Amino acid sequence: MALPGRTKHIAMVENPAGRAEARPSASADATDSAEARSCAVYFVAGERSGDNHGAALLKALRARAPKMQFLGRGGPKMRAIAGGQFRDWIDQTAVVGLWEVVRRYPFFRKQFQATISEIDAARPSAVVLIDYPGFNLRLAHALRGKFSELKIIYYISPQVWAWNRRRVSQMARSIDLMLCIFPFEPELYEESGLRAIFVGHPMMSVIPSENATPPLSEGSRDETLKQTPGSLSAALRSARDDNLIGLFPGSREREVKKIFPVMREAAVELGHENSDLHFAVSAASEPLAELIRADLYGKHATGKFSIVKGEARSLMTKVNVGMVASGTATLEAVLSQLPFVLIYRVAWLTYLAARLVVKIKYLGMPNVLADREIVPEFIQHKAQSRAIAAAVARLLTDKSERARMLADFAGVAEKLGRGEAGENGADAIITELRRAG
Repeated sequence: MALPGRTKHIAMVENPAGRAEARPSASADATDSAEARSCAVYFVAGERSGDNHGAALLKALRARAPKMQFLGRGGPKMRAIAGGQFRDWIDQTAVVGLWEVVRRYPFFRKQFQATISEIDAARPSAVVLIDYPGFNLRLAHALRGKFSELKIIYYISPQVWAWNRRRVSQMARSIDLMLCIFPFEPELYEESGLRAIFVGHPMMSVIPSENATPPLSEGSRDETLKQTPGSLSAALRSARDDNLIGLFPGSREREVKKIFPVMREAAVELGHENSDLHFAVSAASEPLAELIRADLYGKHATGKFSIVKGEARSLMTKVNVGMVASGTATLEAVLSQLPFVLIYRVAWLTYLAARLVVKIKYLGMPNVLADREIVPEFIQHKAQSRAIAAAVARLLTDKSERARMLADFAGVAEKLGRGEAGENGADAIITELRRAG
């Protein structure tokens, strides 16, 4: 089940944060594609962010091993690269919250068994699990029990360091290699015997920051992102509308239902204090845009609000301050140099369950990476419109507070790598396949 041939070594070089990351060594030769031509790899991604990151990984693997066969489950971007045997199931599997998972348990159980059956039939050389820990960690355990020789690689480490570090030792018995996107993660995994490599954060190849080395290939990206780091920073400052506030309530229906109302209330309070302000709401899809419109019409609050569909990253370069739901968007805001406050609300059952297991001081990854609160967090019962509006107003008017936050963002960006996560991940996967030979 593994590729024959010589092992290609990954050189560990220093990234901007001083951490080692995976890079092809000078001894790696040009025989990758020939050695990998008969290999089949099965991928599992269950959310849109995983589809984005998985597509970049598949693209890098295709460049290195053109005849490698891609199988599995993910989203439309991964399927476009992998071809017809790859299943797009994202619309069915992207859920949030404990209750929603429990409610749909029969569906997930059926898909879990179907995935194992597909892998059994395909007999791939490796399985690459991309994020989606509620499903993928259980899948890794089940696969190890059924296929003892199968290579199991995990891309985008589950944040078990936040809620259950004891689970790392269990993961080490199922997973052969962890590809990490945060620099502090490899050490935590290796302490429990799980080999791990920091490959960089995939977002760095999409949103170059002022403090990051630009990726080598800019391809079809927006012209704004093709500028040098210094000119990018100046462009972001000059493009912003001083009176425009951005609302980023999340990419899932349940998130939007919980988070957008308090964002809207805070926006209305801000508008009462400053009639020049107006507000742009980011909607990840048309159904979410309809949900937001219904809320605005129901509260007779449409006048100052506009809805921007599917353009969150572009919107982050235009607004002056943001209200951002906890999640990947917080790092997007950091790299877009957008001062913001973090907001998060979930069902109380989910929140109480999380409180029992979460072991970190901060929810937002910018704060986790900085190890202090550089962005104000308004979580659950603390997410009150008046307090949120006051924090946003400070970022609008207090130049020193804005400057402090942006300086802190620079420190966070330096820890995220050089924008080559897909390439580094592909190199590590090919090396791991050869280790089995």
